[in-house]
Amino acid sequence: MSTPPHSTDREPSTTPPHDHATQGSTARSRPRKIIDELTYPHGIHPALVPGVGVEDRKVKFGTDKVVFAVTAVLVVGFIAWGVLSTDSLSTVSATALAWVTDNTGWFFILLSTAAVVFMIFIGFTRTGRIKLGRDDEEPEYSFFSWLAMLFAAGMGIGLVFYGAFEPMTYYEGGIPGFAHAAEAGSDSMIVYALVQSAFHWALNPWAIYAVVGVSVAYGAYRRGRAPLISRVFTALLGHKRVDGTMGKLIDVFAIFATLFGTAASLGVGAMQIGSGISIVGGIDKLSNNALIVIIVLLSVGFIISAVSGVSRGIRYLSNINLSLAFVLALFVFLVGPTVFLLTLIPSTFSTYISEYLFMTGQSAAWGPQSAQFSNTWTVYYWAWWLSWSPFVGMFIAKISRGRTIRQFVTVVLVVPASVCILWFIVFGGSAMFFAKNGADLSVENGAESMLFGLFDQLPLTAVTSVLAMVVIGIFFVTSADSASVVMGTMTQRGRPDPSKWIVIFWGACLAGIAIVMILVAGNDALAGMQRLVIVSALPFAVIVAMMMVALYRDLRNDPATLRTRFAASAVEKAVSAGLAEHGDNFALQVEHAEGHRAAGNTFDSHDPAITEWYRQTDENGDETDFTYKSAWVSSAADDIAAGTPQGEAPWEQTTPKHRNDQ
Repeated sequence: MSTPPHSTDREPSTTPPHDHATQGSTARSRPRKIIDELTYPHGIHPALVPGVGVEDRKVKFGTDKVVFAVTAVLVVGFIAWGVLSTDSLSTVSATALAWVTDNTGWFFILLSTAAVVFMIFIGFTRTGRIKLGRDDEEPEYSFFSWLAMLFAAGMGIGLVFYGAFEPMTYYEGGIPGFAHAAEAGSDSMIVYALVQSAFHWALNPWAIYAVVGVSVAYGAYRRGRAPLISRVFTALLGHKRVDGTMGKLIDVFAIFATLFGTAASLGVGAMQIGSGISIVGGIDKLSNNALIVIIVLLSVGFIISAVSGVSRGIRYLSNINLSLAFVLALFVFLVGPTVFLLTLIPSTFSTYISEYLFMTGQSAAWGPQSAQFSNTWTVYYWAWWLSWSPFVGMFIAKISRGRTIRQFVTVVLVVPASVCILWFIVFGGSAMFFAKNGADLSVENGAESMLFGLFDQLPLTAVTSVLAMVVIGIFFVTSADSASVVMGTMTQRGRPDPSKWIVIFWGACLAGIAIVMILVAGNDALAGMQRLVIVSALPFAVIVAMMMVALYRDLRNDPATLRTRFAASAVEKAVSAGLAEHGDNFALQVEHAEGHRAAGNTFDSHDPAITEWYRQTDENGDETDFTYKSAWVSSAADDIAAGTPQGEAPWEQTTPKHRNDQ
């Protein structure tokens, strides 16, 4: 877009009249510009590329032998260390935990907050209009199906385990940050306990997942990259480093994070099933050896399902399990203190919003009590969510294709977070209500037994307890299945359906690490899991921090962003010149322009950094024929030629026609 023709004496005084066509770092003559139009990859300007899907590429799938070998050796070595020299590993992990929490706890806290700010920024600025797919691509799933799958992503073993226990812990022991507002055991502490739980489970963890999810989805469905964590860093590191040692190292750390994060969930699931068996069966508390047997049996069930090829059955089982979890929550809500829980909903949500920034700033800087609380709860959770982020992030990336970044941010940050808060209100609120009214419910009985203690206050105790164990067991199998598939995908260069043998291998490794976590902790299995999760998450925390930088670089050079920049430049120049030449009476039109009048006079549209990404090549790296179907134009030169009489094409003119008439 440019202004109507104007004479040289109207140009800025800094522009010599005889040299107006050469102003700007990338100004070119008209014949040269038309030739350049034909030299873009596949004849399309970088601002007009509609996007590239990963299926448009000639991607070589197959096992990355380096990534697999390095990760496998380290993981098997770790498991062997834990089994053969448990005390040694326990000592080392305790020392490492102390160092990580003392020296990098601030980094985990800062990173989770940065993830929230970053997602809001890219979602509600001009980048929010960018699609996670081609410009004309419709969402793969309907809106309500998408919501349902995000709801499913928000559920898992962790919510079942901590739903009643975490709020009860705060209710009984207090929260250092809210000591000025509520005492332990008071009515006010019920609300603050739910608010603190919501802080750990709602916005921040889903912002971390969203960073990974939007980065993978954008790279795969907008830029045509393989759906790997390492490929997110292409804009930051370049193709050679991403395909080389640096990229392989990133994928190794992503697999490590997924292994330890998921193994921790499997461990707490086994602990809770063990507690349910002892309570329902009327037997003594199960030993760690019994918990190991539970892990082995459930893992064998998962491996059998993987070998027999009943993956579709696993998906159906997952959907059924979500329904069972919903029935369990609905039962507690209706049979429990319904009116009390309803009053907690507005109080918890409003207080969570009003106290959010205050909770964000609670760290070791507030004193020893805050430091201990932060390291025990907040830092542990941020590390756990970072460990889960490759797994959950790749899942929400897959189901969000075709959505705009604004839709993605709005829904992903709101829907699962709201589900988590409501779950804590139902289970945590009910537990605190019964405890306040004299029930024998206490965290001293153990985290894994809190849920069954709550069921003991309600009718159909045996039925709900067995149902809870079934739900946890199914979550165990489906989580192990999904996480193993994700790790298989990362091991086989983004292959969407990895080989069965590699899925089975990672599933076995998950079970092995979960067993080691229980062995290392001795009598305090939960503490052992927390210890290893925090230590193992640190490398991937650095990766997530750099991931935000890499994604922002990509978004700055996205075709939609480039069009916005061209539009702003063209309109500003056109309006300024129009007012100067014609006062109030002028209109804008699109025409060829050179020098300072050109919308892109300071922009190099042939920079390989913004053109090479959409060049289509074969497996050998040679360019192949490809036609982009842009919503704007397919080729500027073709459009000009089609609408111009013979002999009057711009590239046949050396001087603009209107200049000859002056």
